[in-house]
Amino acid sequence: MGRSQTIPTFSRRPDEEPLKFDLLRQARDVIAQEAAALEKLSKNVPDSFHDAIKMILECEGALIVTGVGKAGWIGQKLSASFASTGTISHFLNPAEAWHGDLGRVGRQDIVLALSNSGETSELLQILPCIQQFQVPIIAMTGKSNSTLARLSDLVLDYGNFSEACYMGLAPSTTTTVMLALGDALVLIAARTRNFQPQDFVKFHPGGSLGKQLSLVDDIMRPLIECRVAVQSETIRDIYIRSGGKTRRVGVILVVDDRGELCGLFTDSDLARLLERQQDNFFDSPINDVMTRAPVTVRSGTRTMDAVETLARRNLSELPVVDANRRPLGLLDITDVVSLIPQE
Repeated sequence: MGRSQTIPTFSRRPDEEPLKFDLLRQARDVIAQEAAALEKLSKNVPDSFHDAIKMILECEGALIVTGVGKAGWIGQKLSASFASTGTISHFLNPAEAWHGDLGRVGRQDIVLALSNSGETSELLQILPCIQQFQVPIIAMTGKSNSTLARLSDLVLDYGNFSEACYMGLAPSTTTTVMLALGDALVLIAARTRNFQPQDFVKFHPGGSLGKQLSLVDDIMRPLIECRVAVQSETIRDIYIRSGGKTRRVGVILVVDDRGELCGLFTDSDLARLLERQQDNFFDSPINDVMTRAPVTVRSGTRTMDAVETLARRNLSELPVVDANRRPLGLLDITDVVSLIPQE
């Protein structure tokens, strides 16, 4: 039989459970302590911050971020943020570096080393190796007299803070401060580079962020998936002609003799004709029942601007047109529903 697992228990009786308001008070205390630390940091940003930004901007290689434990996780986040905002960056695990990953460090790189105590053994053991590459080292630490600080070319000393942990042990306040100072490096470096939304979207093509930063051309239903008709065609003929195996959007884009968009006819319009028993319009030119001069969006418009138009005008479809008002596709609300601003 296998060894049974011992489940840790706590010496506390049910009648000693803290009340709900006490738990909320404790939560507020933790958050308040970390907020106070950030307030203190905001008033005492290290003077070396300017030099650190200068080093990052002048770096011709990559910014190598390294750290162990909780500082390592902060380092991974910062490295990812740098990489997504225009600064080439990689995270280096000190333990893996000791076993070959030091080969990731190039002579044109700089290193950002994170350690609150500045005495993390796994980190310290790789610093002499990094120094052999003649790579500048920036230390982010709470101890300016630490070994890490002494071995670094530049020190970002954020000061001494007590942990919000009730035992004063688990990294909490210090990692919050480290993250905030790192984010300041990330965002100010990006701003100084004049990093713009169109640059940001290159690194965020997917997910909600990708949609927000994309252009309508990237996510619209292409014209081949849309029903397009000239204004003289009848509704019946249009639906018969555009039927078949290919699934098309319900709205009909109506164009004039010059190919310019002049109207829309939606599923809702079709439903209203049926509800009012106006079947005779099915054999009339669509020009008689279409919505004239519909709201459109120009090709090259940011998706979020188009979404704002959909929300503000309470629309379900938004035709995308070129400079000559010729239809190129259709933005359907079902494709961007997650981006619609909430009331």
